[in-house]
Amino acid sequence: MHIDAVDTPSILIDLDIMQRNIARAQALCDAAGVKLRPHIKTHKVPALARLQLDAGAVGIACQKVSEAEVFAAAGCNDIMIPYNIVGAVKTARLADLALYNRVSVSADSLQAVIGLSEAAQNAEITLRVLVELATEIERAGAGVSKAIELARRIDADDHLHFAGVLVYPSNPTIRPRLHETLERLHADGIGVDVISGGGTGALLHVGEMPE
Repeated sequence: MHIDAVDTPSILIDLDIMQRNIARAQALCDAAGVKLRPHIKTHKVPALARLQLDAGAVGIACQKVSEAEVFAAAGCNDIMIPYNIVGAVKTARLADLALYNRVSVSADSLQAVIGLSEAAQNAEITLRVLVELATEIERAGAGVSKAIELARRIDADDHLHFAGVLVYPSNPTIRPRLHETLERLHADGIGVDVISGGGTGALLHVGEMPE
């Protein structure tokens, strides 16, 4: 089909530019020693997620359980949901997803943590949970003291695994608060698998750095 025959509105993608962008994003993260986990809400296309994974991404991020289910069915099996999952129906679906996939989720409230624990117990699995640390934009997240309390609760739960700390956006201004959180976790003997963050228009979310 000639481009003049394409009706509007239509979405057209220059594959060469897209592939260069995927490679550039991966190269930037590789050079910085950060694992790239692109958020699929920028395209919502499993085939494009596969290109990102083949380029070196460690996994993907999804905003909702329903999105994660679609991408898991397409073979994307390392998924993070960087948002609170609340409600028995949604947490049950999350637990079902985690039966056969590596799934991580974040939480910034005791309510969310309790719901995740109950769903994991019902499914007889262990869920990976990160605590989201609040930033200056107050989009979501917990303050340092509350984050520590949640980390302790997760770490003590037989059906949850404390997987680390999430910050979004991870601007330089968050560093003092993040360092305080990590120091207090270390003092409590609570291990941190990853520090997860992001926020550029190109990558959106999530880069992960081993603690």
